[in-house]
Amino acid sequence: MAYQIDTYLKDFSSYIESAGVTSFYAEMLTVFINAFVFILLLAFLDKLLKKVIVEVFKVFSNKTKTSFDDFLILTNFPRYVGHIIPLAIFKWFFTELLVEYPTTLYWLLKVFDLYVILLILKIIRSLLRTSRDYFQTKEQFHDKPLQSYLQVTMLFLWGIGVFFFILEVFDQNAMDFVLQLGAASAVILLIFKDTILGFVASIQVSINDIVRIGDWITFSKYGADGTVTEINLATVKVQNWDMTYTTIPTYSLISDSFQNWRGMQESSGRRIKRAVYIKQNSVKFLTEDDLKELKRIQLVAPYIEHMEKEVVRSNRRHEVDQSIAINGLNQTNLGVFRKYIDAYLYENPAINKDLFLMVRHLPPTSQGIPIEVFCFSNDKRWENYEHIQADIFDHIIAAVPFFDLEIFEEPSSKDITSFLTQQQDLKG
Repeated sequence: MAYQIDTYLKDFSSYIESAGVTSFYAEMLTVFINAFVFILLLAFLDKLLKKVIVEVFKVFSNKTKTSFDDFLILTNFPRYVGHIIPLAIFKWFFTELLVEYPTTLYWLLKVFDLYVILLILKIIRSLLRTSRDYFQTKEQFHDKPLQSYLQVTMLFLWGIGVFFFILEVFDQNAMDFVLQLGAASAVILLIFKDTILGFVASIQVSINDIVRIGDWITFSKYGADGTVTEINLATVKVQNWDMTYTTIPTYSLISDSFQNWRGMQESSGRRIKRAVYIKQNSVKFLTEDDLKELKRIQLVAPYIEHMEKEVVRSNRRHEVDQSIAINGLNQTNLGVFRKYIDAYLYENPAINKDLFLMVRHLPPTSQGIPIEVFCFSNDKRWENYEHIQADIFDHIIAAVPFFDLEIFEEPSSKDITSFLTQQQDLKG
């Protein structure tokens, strides 16, 4: 074949010389014309092969049950593969055509090698994107940061590709280039600091399972409070509850503190932790009449009866002077109220009894005595959780007067106006 091409080129050149063109220019025109015609034919062949290969892939993918080959088409894998045959023909033809022009052939083959490196990277990237899109259709991979894995892998591959690009362009020995690169490593680290930090963070986030796609996170520093929709090499994308988006640097997930609500979502309940503030001067010891009235409240009646027996037994044992309520053991309205809330929560079907449940008395403040409810709702869905929490505290607030207690509240303008009016009436 090489002999036939050589004979054809000599005949073509002789034909041009017969038209009065000098030998040198005849050779140049021969190479140029044949190269131009061949490139046009090769471009047509490349386009034809890509179309044929794509159509074959489509027919094949329609007959298979798996969707992997469908994603191969979407990521242009057949188009990239279609370049291989025309490239092989291109190299073979020009190697024969330019055999007498070694310098031109040298640079042409160098460009060819660079393009081959780029094509290989594109084919690998297409396969990786196909794998990402395919695995995203699988339920077990919905919460995995596949985009981050893809970017980390492609960053590594592009690094290798650039390495071979430089070796090819400058005809460098691989070992010599690595040694020279080591000397410039400090500058490279400075330039690519953010990329390196993002790369390290992506690996740590993935390995330690810090955040998954679909997690609800709260990151006060960046004003993020919502669901993680995307994790990549540089940023984490969060859709907030107001439907806005916040992007967070991936490295911040391991350098700063944030709240991940996944544990709550995976648990059997969602925590309710809220307090009502009772006026301190409304707390008092209960008299027999008070206790008799409170026994009408069914949830707390067994507790009052039990404590009455304990009070009598203790006071008799210690010979307590019961003419003054402060002596010995006596029940208070606040204590009975706490027990009422406790019993109410245990009777409430919306509360998970298998998880921690407590009603506690917190240290007094300038706003009163906090009586805090600490329990877990059965329903973790946000809207239902808020309804459950509201219903509980609606009931608790409405129940306070039945125990002769008062809820602390800052005076409003209406309260101040009423007070001043009363003072004026007294003076008048």
